[in-house]
Amino acid sequence: MRENGRRIKWINWKKIAATFFITMFLLLTAYFILVNLLVSAALVPSFMEKLEAFERITEESYEAQVQTSDIKINRAAALKKTKEWLKSADHQKLSVKTEDGYTLIAQEFPATQAAAETLSQAESGQLKITENVTDKKEFTDKKQHKWVLLLHGYTGWKEEMYPFAYWYHQEGYHVLVPDLRCQGESEGDYIGMGWTDHLDCMLWIDYILSEDPEAQIVIHGQSMGAATALMMTGNDKLSQNVEAVISDCSYTDAYAMFGEKIKEWFGLPAFPLVDSACIALKFRGGYNLRDASALDAVKNSDVPTFFIHGDEDVMISVEMTKELYQAAACPKELLIVEGAGHAQSQDKDPDTYYGKIKEFLDKTLANTE
Repeated sequence: MRENGRRIKWINWKKIAATFFITMFLLLTAYFILVNLLVSAALVPSFMEKLEAFERITEESYEAQVQTSDIKINRAAALKKTKEWLKSADHQKLSVKTEDGYTLIAQEFPATQAAAETLSQAESGQLKITENVTDKKEFTDKKQHKWVLLLHGYTGWKEEMYPFAYWYHQEGYHVLVPDLRCQGESEGDYIGMGWTDHLDCMLWIDYILSEDPEAQIVIHGQSMGAATALMMTGNDKLSQNVEAVISDCSYTDAYAMFGEKIKEWFGLPAFPLVDSACIALKFRGGYNLRDASALDAVKNSDVPTFFIHGDEDVMISVEMTKELYQAAACPKELLIVEGAGHAQSQDKDPDTYYGKIKEFLDKTLANTE
């Protein structure tokens, strides 16, 4: 068609519209795939291990730790003592089933009469403790009502907490050390970032109370395990038998941590990816990252809590623990360990670390007897 000698080209709006919608569909599909890959890369251990980035992230995380000689020496000494203790320590494997059908595994190290007697002699100056003295379950000390639940960190396993188990056991505690959901020997589809974990751990509290209705329970967690412990204190269904929490290098909330790690590990923007990941995880894993907030929990807590953090932690900022401490409504104390990286406070200064914990627990548990 011509008008005044010019050809008029008809615009095919239907074709343009079709192209636009196809392009948008492909972009949204790609974005959806990216979001779900990020969820899997951050919260599914079996998927993480298949990624080339996983080895790089692991190496970078190790290199970010403080590598001073005192930390290495103290760490080696703690592992050696723990290894010797495990050769004779009485223990049993436990399992519980979650409401959504997963089997969770834990190791229990019961307090023993011989260990309690040895501890009493040591405190009176009659004997110096060098190793555990019995592996006979029939000597389980029924008079001891002190229990500790030890919770490991992100992508960790129960064995990482055995040096803590050794210390508590020597202090006369019954010790329970679980693998959190989807880690170690415990089943699960997604790491819970403290949210599903704090609900799962209520089952371990139930177990302790079934064994000892008079139990005085301490929950001691590191990193994600610490966040889990703090989230438990904000749950109004938590038993009054939980009398103290030791929170070592916790984050404030999973939403903030997820955003930081997306930028750090993958070089991607936190917004809008984290919000999209929250939606995807809600459908896939049944929880929202925004729910996993230790900060919200401590505002409603009345459980005495000892907050600990290393001042050179580059994985979880020490400012997060300071924020948690300031917000906590419960009786509380704070210890910042100079020169310690992530989850290294007990190795940087073990005497102060365990000494302050002992002071806090002796005082707190004595007040509730």
